This record gives sequence, C-alpha cells and structure tokens, in this order.
Amino acid sequence: MLRLPKKVIIKEVGPRDGFQMEKQFVPTENKIEVIDMLSECGFVDMQFTAFVHPKAIPNMADSAEVTAKIKRNPNVLYTALIPNKRGYERAHEMGIKKVELTMSATDSHNISNLNCTSLESIARLEECINLRLDTEITAGLAVAFGCPFEGRPPFDRIKMLVDKMIGLGIKEVGLADTSGVGDPLQIYDICARLLDAHPDILFYLHLHNTHGTGIANVIAAMQAGITRFDSSVAGLGGCPYAPGARGNCQTEIMVEMFERMGIATGINLEKLYKVGEYAQGLSTLLHQKCPNTKE
Repeated sequence: MLRLPKKVIIKEVGPRDGFQMEKQFVPTENKIEVIDMLSECGFVDMQFTAFVHPKAIPNMADSAEVTAKIKRNPNVLYTALIPNKRGYERAHEMGIKKVELTMSATDSHNISNLNCTSLESIARLEECINLRLDTEITAGLAVAFGCPFEGRPPFDRIKMLVDKMIGLGIKEVGLADTSGVGDPLQIYDICARLLDAHPDILFYLHLHNTHGTGIANVIAAMQAGITRFDSSVAGLGGCPYAPGARGNCQTEIMVEMFERMGIATGINLEKLYKVGEYAQGLSTLLHQKCPNTKE
C-alpha cells in the first residue's frame, strides 16, 4: 500500500534556477513579469532570485532591482539563494525574510561552484547565523544523490554535513539531485534514513529530471515521508557547475500528477500552464538569439 500525504508544498524555483541557465541575459522586466504571474498561481513559497556575484551567475546580476520591483503577494513567501555572508547581508538589506544557503555534498562540486570546500561552506553558514539577522536561513545540499566529479557521495558524508547544519541551528534542509542522476531506491533510502535520524527537521527535495526519473523520485520521496518539493515552471533550469545537468522537475506536471492522486497543492493549474507557456516562449526566443548554445 502506498503511503501518501494528503497535501504537499511545492516551492517554485523557476525564476532563479530556470533563468540562471540562460546563455542570454533575461531582461529584468521579463523576470518580473514571470514572477508576478507565478505569484497569482497559489504558491506559498517561491525562490525567485539569488544574491550571488554577477560574474558567477550573470543572469542574477539584477537581483536587487527584481526584488524591488516585483508585486509582493502577501500570501507568498519570497525567498532567495545565497552562497555566503555577503549574499545574506544583501538579501537582508532588500527585505528578504528567508534565504537558502547552498553548499555541496562533495568538495569537488563545492570548489567548482563556490570556490571552497564543503566544510568551508559550513563555516560560511555559521558566519551568517552569527550575524543574528531576522532573515531566516535554511541550508541546501547540492549533488546529494550524485556528483558529476565524484559520483555518489557516501551516506556518512551526507549525514555528517547535515548534522553540522542542524548543530548550528538549521531547522530546514534541502537535498538536491543537482545532476538528475538519483534513482527511486536511492532517494527513498537517503530520505528515510535522514528523517529517522532527525524527525524534527523539515527536509525538502530539489530534483532534476536529466534522465527522466524526476517524477518517480518524487513518489519514492513521499513514501519516505517527504512532503515538500522544489520544481520549475516549464521544467527550466539546471546547474552551470554540474556538466550535463538539465532542467528541474516541471511544476505543471507535478501539480497535475498530485491533483489526480488526490494530493492537494493549492495551486491553480490553469494559471500555471499559462505561465509555463510564456516562460517557455521566452526561453525559446532567447535561444534563437544565441544559436550557438549547447544543451
């Protein structure tokens, strides 16, 4: 018998994870338009931008302007991705109430993405926490289910990093299949073991669909007890520091699947499909302007 929740929370990450992968700069007004459209779809949580160095992620160079100009829906929690103390300070200055500090389960990916080891990122997390700002911090662990440089990280390493996050006071931890190489048995095993070890921690999953296993992995995670998932409108996104990584699980497909299964999401599917069509059209237009883009 399948063990399924009655409802799930979907965090839309397309405006951040989707747009960061475009080779052409996505005009600020288009970013704002997509975010404002998504804000009316029923999401309670949206990761809409990242406060990172513009040389690292050029499409996030306008994060402050986007933050200032979007129409804030009071029913939506607008969150941002950060890599370090400076990103945390910038997000706080812009009135962001919640951020996710990202790091990787392997040193190779962490160095490629953040120019430091995983434990050095833990130290950066502690620096942010010690600022004692009123912007809440969650932590995300990239390549938790497979690294393009080192393969699958051992469970003991994943747990060690998660334990350190929680030891610093973190209450929410994201587990990311950044390269989309996880399989349902692996997803179930890791999620179940972490939930058993830390039943009071809110774990959420950020799954990519590189090999078409994203939805199967969602089902496996729910079986383990996970009820919160990241996804991207139109399936846009990827990771610029994980070779071969493709788009996230598509929000429209996930919502439709959940609703058919009788699992509530609170999201208006008709409105969401309209946003997806617009976002996909925008992405296609940008690719046409950059014909040498390699998938």
